[in-house]
Amino acid sequence: MKNYRTIKEYGSHELIIKKSRFICTLRRTESEDEAQAFIEEMKKEHWKANHNCSAYLIGENNHIQRASDDGEPSGTAGVPMLEVLKKRRLQNVTAVVTRYFGGTKLGTGGLIRAYGQVTSEALNHIGIVEKQLQQFVAVTVSYPVSGKLQNRLEESAYTIHSTDYTAEVTFHCLIPADKTDIFKREIIEWTSAQAAFQVGAKAWIEVPVEK
Repeated sequence: MKNYRTIKEYGSHELIIKKSRFICTLRRTESEDEAQAFIEEMKKEHWKANHNCSAYLIGENNHIQRASDDGEPSGTAGVPMLEVLKKRRLQNVTAVVTRYFGGTKLGTGGLIRAYGQVTSEALNHIGIVEKQLQQFVAVTVSYPVSGKLQNRLEESAYTIHSTDYTAEVTFHCLIPADKTDIFKREIIEWTSAQAAFQVGAKAWIEVPVEK
């Protein structure tokens, strides 16, 4: 599976527009069943609301995309929300925007702007991360070589997850899964071929994405 972007965590954000309350709640959802269950949960929680509109993207290539206006004029709620999720290049995320009507009609353009704005602000408020598939690689060297190697690793884009000091020094590194061969070549060069490797498991890590 490729690296992908998603929300940092579950959360919500509220916006008041002409006395109407717009509450955008976001959750990670790995399947359409999870997305639908979350939408139903929000509808039960906000059963007094006038609308609980929704949008979600599911799958490695976002092959499942759904949007619901939940009673708002067609195309004024779910689609603008979905477009915000797509513009931010997110995956496996569901957004529900709850609206408590404040008595003033916003019109078609006003609704499109409102639903898009509250979704965008909620993403800014909660934060976005990139999930990166990383490979654990253990690099073992002698003590005389370890100082230079540690410096090179710390100056590089690679991550030292932990270090073991036994008869030799072992650096447990996290490497982008598609760069393992490049990493090995660089280590061989940095240590003059005085390193032993052990490739371990793969793991997902989350890296914050700047706004």
